Amino acid sequence: MTLPAPLTGVVPPVCTPLTPDREVDVRSLRRLVDHLAAGGVRGLFVLGSTSEAAYLTDRQRSLVVRTVADHLAGRLPLLAGAIDMTTPRVLDHVEAVTAAGADAVVVTAPFYTRTHPAEIARHYRLIAAASPVPVFAYDIPAAVHTKLPADLVLELAAGKVLAGLKDSSGDLTGFRQVVTGVRARPGLTGFSVLTGSETVVDAALSLGADGAVPGLANVDPHGYVRLDRLCRAGDRERARAEQERLVALFDIVGVGTTRMGGSASALGAFKAALHLRGVIDCPATAEPQTPLSPDEVARVGKILAAAGLL
Repeated sequence: MTLPAPLTGVVPPVCTPLTPDREVDVRSLRRLVDHLAAGGVRGLFVLGSTSEAAYLTDRQRSLVVRTVADHLAGRLPLLAGAIDMTTPRVLDHVEAVTAAGADAVVVTAPFYTRTHPAEIARHYRLIAAASPVPVFAYDIPAAVHTKLPADLVLELAAGKVLAGLKDSSGDLTGFRQVVTGVRARPGLTGFSVLTGSETVVDAALSLGADGAVPGLANVDPHGYVRLDRLCRAGDRERARAEQERLVALFDIVGVGTTRMGGSASALGAFKAALHLRGVIDCPATAEPQTPLSPDEVARVGKILAAAGLL
């Protein structure tokens, strides 16, 4: 389908349900898509960090995109990560995910090798020239060890290289520079600026963000859609209260951090919550991530109950 320009609202980065033997659970993935669509989201993003794309084989990545695209049947725009270390490898992923049905691709800066901003710009230009669908930049320095400078993003947007930005940098000042720069240039009115934050969506929208890509929206899509609507309606008090409820719910990501990495704890918590809510059959995360213990899952359940989700 044709992407709205700009893409607005809540666009969850979709978890990848797995079976106990760590294969893609297609039936649970379809139920998760229906759960998110019923929540009123405006698009879906697969094969990002929350999707555990780094852990999936190329075969599994293609299966995820094909499953979601087929099940959506054009109901919502589908963005897919084309994430890898270098331009040639990313181009292979672009070909695969677009063939599987993606409406846009989401691409990080190159990683593993150190790159100069000029090389990052060349990376995006080469990908955009070859891609049959719009290209979104994915700013996630925690994973790729490079922060996308605001002036580079705006330069690539002005050159129609990029259709949008998913900002998971945690740098609200840099995010504001992009939003302000887009607003100052009439030719960039179709450029989508999306925050990847769970906890400051209200602040990002107040700055002028077009939407949000929060991993926690897997667990509570209705809550994030409600927050988005309250912010757009200018109802600051109710928006603040909803954001604070979601911040309290976000505590689930920390249940395992005393004995595992933060990513494993967060992804395990999202999947445990989806399992407890009856959306997916199995809360397994990909190897070698440490699974949550029964006690940690119970803590997730208590936080869900406090948020009114159980």
